[in-house]
Amino acid sequence: MKKIINDPKNVVEEMVSGLVGAYPDYVKQVPETLVVARSDDFDQVALVSGGGSGHEPSHAGFVGDGMLSAAVCGQVFTSPTPDQIHEAIKATDKGKGTLMIVKNYSGDVMNFDMAKDLAEMDDIEVDSVLVDDDIAVEDSTYTQGRRGVAGTVLVHKILGGMAREGKSVSELASYGKDLVKDIKTVGIALSGATVPEVGKPGFVLADDEIEFGVGIHGEPGYRREKIKPSYDIAKEIIGKLKAEFNWQKGDKYGLFVNGMGATPLMELFIMFNDAKSILAEEGIELTFNKVGNYMTSLEMAGASITMIKLDDERLRLLNEPVHTIAW
Repeated sequence: MKKIINDPKNVVEEMVSGLVGAYPDYVKQVPETLVVARSDDFDQVALVSGGGSGHEPSHAGFVGDGMLSAAVCGQVFTSPTPDQIHEAIKATDKGKGTLMIVKNYSGDVMNFDMAKDLAEMDDIEVDSVLVDDDIAVEDSTYTQGRRGVAGTVLVHKILGGMAREGKSVSELASYGKDLVKDIKTVGIALSGATVPEVGKPGFVLADDEIEFGVGIHGEPGYRREKIKPSYDIAKEIIGKLKAEFNWQKGDKYGLFVNGMGATPLMELFIMFNDAKSILAEEGIELTFNKVGNYMTSLEMAGASITMIKLDDERLRLLNEPVHTIAW
């Protein structure tokens, strides 16, 4: 294992310290926690998200005006504890309630639910939106149902804009639950990722092998096979997305190609170009595009393709400027 770290046991603490030290105009650390919160003042429903570390810039990179109020950084690939989530809720409470945006992993669901109970004992109104955009597999290593992956970032952006405009907790929760149904993702991996305290990759692929449908923690996908051209990979993924969306010619969508951490932007742009051309053949109108590393998996090589069904309001919210590190 070769990583630029000190003690593997301290990677998250030192990462959070470095992040808030580098970007004090955006974020601050809630004392004695691994919570990254907005450093500016605001008056709205608070949006709290988080999960295991190792997916940077998710979620702390999306804390700021127009997106999240706080992100809770668990240990690597490990759900944050209920007390840490509770601290994030208390630190960002403005008397208007909190919406939690939770990826569908068993530990996250349980711990965020427990934090909600704790916050409600403090008379803070709390609701949640569960993101399960990964259509590759139905049940996975850490989930009941589908996993929450890169599409979570789009949920942060759209609901963050609505919260900034003054929507209530119940309005945000209702809108968010419908929104998640219109976001779908499939990923591929070319190599595994190494958790620092483990010291070896979570899975190993041969030099000429890829895996379709792998999760952001290295959970198994649905097929391994020999590497093939980007166009063919994109064609398979778009085919799976089409079957889920059942789209019609002329429908409007957004296309989001996300890197897993070790894939060069050159390759992500090639995959985007292929996906865009395939969708043009389908008669799909792309009104929003995004390419880059937003929901990573440490140093995993690979990518995911996310599509979101768009209307005028969703498109407006996606395009509104925000003040965050990573968007």
